[in-house]
Amino acid sequence: MEKRSRAFYVLAAVFGLFLLFLYGPIITIGILSFQGPTGGLTFPMRGVSLHWFRDLFEQQAVGDIWGSFGRSFTLGLMVMVTTVVVSVMGGLAFRKRFAGSGVLFYLVITSLVIPSILVSLGVGLIFSQSGLDVHWASSGFGSQLTWTLPFGLLIMFAVFNRFDKSYEEAARDQGASPWQTIRHVVLPIIAPSLIGVALFGFTLSYDEFARTLLTAGSYNTLPLEIYGMTTNVTTPVIFALGTLTTVFSFLVIAVFLLTVWALNRRRSRAGSDAGQGMV
Repeated sequence: MEKRSRAFYVLAAVFGLFLLFLYGPIITIGILSFQGPTGGLTFPMRGVSLHWFRDLFEQQAVGDIWGSFGRSFTLGLMVMVTTVVVSVMGGLAFRKRFAGSGVLFYLVITSLVIPSILVSLGVGLIFSQSGLDVHWASSGFGSQLTWTLPFGLLIMFAVFNRFDKSYEEAARDQGASPWQTIRHVVLPIIAPSLIGVALFGFTLSYDEFARTLLTAGSYNTLPLEIYGMTTNVTTPVIFALGTLTTVFSFLVIAVFLLTVWALNRRRSRAGSDAGQGMV
């Protein structure tokens, strides 16, 4: 067995510290959420129990936890679907050069470097000055799209830059219409990437704070509700909420990854069956 160099262990230690830096706060909150009924917000823990998780499902004196969760979940789905549809359309449009394509590309990407709070302020002002209601499902939805769409478009640009056009040519040679080519050839091939865009859209929306701060209106999304609770809640119930929302986020990621795995397995199986049929 080849002996590892000293540099390997140094780099491994640095990587371990990096992981600790990333997940240390999450682990700390997870541990403190299991405080006993008389526990506080800091160490040392006073017993171990599920008391604060049960407390989450009871009527809260402060905070609209489940209402804000429902709004964040609904908004995440809205942003996810819109991001996927617009990103695919944009990716298809940018496959061919057109007048102003370069300027349009940089205008789209520029929204990533503009401070989020300024985007939130600008969108909120546009809606209020236009006489429209500032609401999480309208202005909040619009401000979050300025965050998710550039990521989705960048992914689609990369996907279509590597896309083999011979598949489309073969479909057209078989008499497929442009829509049939996209539906039965292009979309199935890029399906794993579409799932990645959907994951980006949902997760970026679900935990977005700054771009929703001034555009949510009278009803908070979950990140805004949690922020508001930090000034009022003095029990580990907020840690229990953080733990549950983190678990939910990991479950969402796991569902998307399993979907990608199932699609890739189905594709490889279909390719294997086609190869055997030719033999």
